[in-house]
Amino acid sequence: MDNLRLSLSDAEVIALKALSFLVSEPDRTGRFLRITGLEPHDLAQRATDPDFLAGVVEHLMSDESLLLMFAEDNSIDPKMAALAAELLRGGRHVD
Repeated sequence: MDNLRLSLSDAEVIALKALSFLVSEPDRTGRFLRITGLEPHDLAQRATDPDFLAGVVEHLMSDESLLLMFAEDNSIDPKMAALAAELLRGGRHVD
């Protein structure tokens, strides 16, 4: 990944920022909830689950324009999202 490095705690921060980004706008929130089948109260309850957090990041990665908007808003390289998801999944590669 072009020598990008990320700790697990950094990956968690990126994922929590991603979740915050999704819930900061009703259309993004609604789409995420529809796709995942989750209810709004599930978001706070699952925010400490690494697999859920990886799924949040993967959701952003599934929509390039959303990913780029998130990356710009948070001043991060969009490639960091893939690395964060991989770390949160326990080092398994994300395709």
